[in-house]
Amino acid sequence: MAATDHDQVEATEAADSDLEPAAILRSRKFLVLLALASLVGVVASLAAWGFLELVYYMQVWVFTDLPEALGYRSAPIWWSLPVLVIAGLVTALAVVRLPGRGGHIPVAGLSATPTQPIELPGVVIAGLASIGLGVVLGPEAPLIAIGGGLGIFAAQRLRGAAPPEVGGLLAAAATFSALGFLFGSPIIAAVILIEAAGLGGRRLPLILVPGLLASGVGSLVWIGMGSWTGLSTSDISLSPPKLPSFPSPDLANLGWTILFAAIVAVAVFAIFRIARTSQGPVASKPFLFLPAVGLAVSGLAIAFSQATDKGVEQVLFSGQDALDSLVSNSGAWSLSALALLVAFKGLAYSLSLAAFRGGPVFPAMFLGTAGGLMAAQLPGFDLTPAVAVGIGAAVVAVLELPLAGAALGVIFTASAGPGAAPLVIVGVIVAYLTKLALSARWETAG
Repeated sequence: MAATDHDQVEATEAADSDLEPAAILRSRKFLVLLALASLVGVVASLAAWGFLELVYYMQVWVFTDLPEALGYRSAPIWWSLPVLVIAGLVTALAVVRLPGRGGHIPVAGLSATPTQPIELPGVVIAGLASIGLGVVLGPEAPLIAIGGGLGIFAAQRLRGAAPPEVGGLLAAAATFSALGFLFGSPIIAAVILIEAAGLGGRRLPLILVPGLLASGVGSLVWIGMGSWTGLSTSDISLSPPKLPSFPSPDLANLGWTILFAAIVAVAVFAIFRIARTSQGPVASKPFLFLPAVGLAVSGLAIAFSQATDKGVEQVLFSGQDALDSLVSNSGAWSLSALALLVAFKGLAYSLSLAAFRGGPVFPAMFLGTAGGLMAAQLPGFDLTPAVAVGIGAAVVAVLELPLAGAALGVIFTASAGPGAAPLVIVGVIVAYLTKLALSARWETAG
């Protein structure tokens, strides 16, 4: 009898525990938290907009306006050499002299750990110097850091002593909003952050609800900034590539998907191994090695331009602005030029991962797209699934987040029809397992 009573007590406690998140969601305090999350979401989206606008106008001024002001018709072939040396020096200054060492090191993937407000100046300076001056990294990591730091700052400014959980929730909500602004989709932001942070279980709604609300409200900023300011948000947003309609796959596409996804994973693994090998020496003497890496990245861009008659901008920058034009002008690219693009940009990406500050996702998406254009030359492998699989496989090989890789690959190619979606999922799983196997074998050998 006593044992039965004990079992009933345990069952009741478990039921109460299961109901706890639902009770919190219905409470007045949670409604107040949602209001705060909405406000923080707007602020984080404005901060993301400002950061991306600064990056865009820095690139335009440095690589277009300044050369013209100095009497050149366009930037000379050597122009990126001094620019990337300056990028290295400024980034080194932020890494060595400012709190937070300039933010998360991109070779480690994405970090969902909130950034402290005192670290934000270093993150912003290092991110602007790296991304705004042409390094092969994207803006997602600085935006995650900015969003998290603003959320913690908001929690610290609340009247009274706010519980630590409030700071974490507001940081997560602001991060949702900043990343959703970049991708133009709260859903993509939610998938990436939930998977990157390892969130789950019955308390997930307590983070997901304010995060989605902040991201959704923040999206109004993304939609309205063009009309409110006269500045084009299309210049700073990620534009999905326009691909031919692809209603359904066949066995040939499935077979090539498996092989291609494995190759993408191997290539990404090699890129990151080079980056991790280079990271130690660079970190030991930033003022020496960061400018040297900048010179190397610029040299790779110049060498590619001389070998292919394409612009240095194909190797420089994150590639997020060039995805659509790369696919739209695929007929202008020979197979050899695409191979050189993957090789030179891949190496520049690897060096950038080891030294500078920024995000690893967008260069991976660009390289996956370029690889997809190459794979589309195979008999029976259509362009749309080749590009979609390339994007998804590259993202999952970089982040080791299969749901995020599948979501990006499917959503960014959805306009071409439903046929590529199952192939993207297959490709993501193959690339994920391949990357895990390679990493495990490397660790065992080491």
